[in-house]
Amino acid sequence: LYKLIKTSCYDKVQAVAKSASSKEVRSASFESILEECVATMSEEQIAKKFLIKQYYGKVKKEAIRRVILDDKIRLDGRKTSEVRGIWSEIDCLPSPHGSAIFTRGETQSITTITLGTKMDQQNIDGAVFQDSKKFILHYNFPSFSTGEAYPYRGVGRREVGHGNLAQRSLEKALVPDFPYTIRIVSDILESNGSSSMATVCAGSLALMDAGVPLKGGVSGIAMGLITDKEGNYAILSDILGDEDHLGDMDFKVAGTSKGITACQMDIKIDGLSEALLIEALNQAKAGRETILNEMNKTISASN
Repeated sequence: LYKLIKTSCYDKVQAVAKSASSKEVRSASFESILEECVATMSEEQIAKKFLIKQYYGKVKKEAIRRVILDDKIRLDGRKTSEVRGIWSEIDCLPSPHGSAIFTRGETQSITTITLGTKMDQQNIDGAVFQDSKKFILHYNFPSFSTGEAYPYRGVGRREVGHGNLAQRSLEKALVPDFPYTIRIVSDILESNGSSSMATVCAGSLALMDAGVPLKGGVSGIAMGLITDKEGNYAILSDILGDEDHLGDMDFKVAGTSKGITACQMDIKIDGLSEALLIEALNQAKAGRETILNEMNKTISASN
């Protein structure tokens, strides 16, 4: 069954991977390839739905990874170090103290800033300590952002983790002794990879719009990696959702023009060499500067 699927689908998947199509068109093409393959199967083979899905996923992953490694062509046609198109806007909502929309490719965040007094600080009452927090970031990832429809069941692991990373990224850029409590809320309106870094960029723009003094604008980028057993590799800047799923690394780096404020890495391989990590960080720096230059066209200093 695996051989049948590989023979039927491998070249077709590679052709779609090289076509530089959008997420929606690409997903539909991959589904039609599988449907064509299933149409040629016997009833006994069709009954093995779970195996068909698993094997097709394996073939698709292998085919796309080879295109990126061998031809240096990414799913949307970009070069390995290229960042998707960016547009941003500030003061897009009338009520909050600051607001911004940041769009990179098919990922978009609308972020609001609300300033409060000491009475609005978040009180933290732990088992062995008490504290308060006056910089709060909430990250929301509604189901419609990925074209799905499912009930909202409260804050999940994703919202907590991504919100924490975005908060750490922006908190380091704040000027000390700022007297107000700051609440940032990022709502992801559409997502195709790296929505936490879109939150960082939108948050930086919204903070400047609200007049919060910053040490500098903060931009973030997600780096990916494709490797093989022969030691070949490709480092990818500003990864898509599919490249995150098919790749070996998701390395998020955020910071100002002066340095890194926060980073987070998920890897599916045993580890990275020092040389590869340095190359990834240098490529991330170039990507962050590209994004920050685009953000500066919208606003480059706090109001």
